[in-house]
Amino acid sequence: MTAAVDSWLAKAGVLIEALPYIREFNGKIIVVKYGGSAMVDPALRRSVIKDVALLKLVGMKPIIVHGGGKEISKWVKLSGQTPEFVNGLRVTDKNTMEIAEMVLNKVNKHLVQYMEQNGVAACGLSGKDGATLLAKKKKVGGGRDIGFVGEVTQVNTKLIDTLLANDIVPVICPIGLGEEDFHTYNINADDAACAVAAAENAEKLAFLSDIEGVYRDPADPGTLISELTVSEANAFIENGNAGGGMLPKLTNCIAAINSGVSRVHILDGRVEHSLLLEFFTDRGVGTAILSDDAKRYFQNASEVKHDAE
Repeated sequence: MTAAVDSWLAKAGVLIEALPYIREFNGKIIVVKYGGSAMVDPALRRSVIKDVALLKLVGMKPIIVHGGGKEISKWVKLSGQTPEFVNGLRVTDKNTMEIAEMVLNKVNKHLVQYMEQNGVAACGLSGKDGATLLAKKKKVGGGRDIGFVGEVTQVNTKLIDTLLANDIVPVICPIGLGEEDFHTYNINADDAACAVAAAENAEKLAFLSDIEGVYRDPADPGTLISELTVSEANAFIENGNAGGGMLPKLTNCIAAINSGVSRVHILDGRVEHSLLLEFFTDRGVGTAILSDDAKRYFQNASEVKHDAE
């Protein structure tokens, strides 16, 4: 065979490998939490949106929930303030809240624009629109008041469902509406994505961030764990193996699974087309968290049990 024919056959093989996954997830709701460096690098930003557009065009129902922390910090500094965080949460006074809402809405419309450029109808909305994300003031340890930081108390899916029913991709920024005081609240994008995925009984929730996945040894890229059940993920945490930024990620994944999401993925958004590689290939590129009784794609129980120890 010629090199050209070999190349064509390789491309055909990729499509054939993707076929059972396309069939399995057709018509299913997929929530993508979009954040990290993939939102800063223009090439990566366009790559992610192309991936989401493809998910839509092969019959899935994607919902994007995005962050914008790095951009918010940039504008907070330009305003003469110093970004401050407590337990990973941004201290959000009135001025910072105004900056966050401005920046997140700007990012939101850019993502809608990219989606439209790829031939897919999209609609950007804030969690305040249609009271989609109701929130209350979030409390942190030690009684520290960190301002207008909220935690989701309820997701009203009416507006999201209306968009999905009309073949439009919802693009949601994590600004919440106080359920009692009607104040504007800044919500952690991971938390917002989990809440939306649970409320929509999503088939998949994918976290795109600057973390490649879960490793037995963070210093050894060869120890990436491809699949973890909730029980194994809890054991991983209890054994002290989930340090740094991985602990809140795993905690959110477990909460999403326990709320009815079928499968949660932790992916490195810095890798081009990581969404497609994770969803449409046998091995994937990140870590999938699944319920204890879910079907595994490739690893046997003994392998994953060893991974969690």
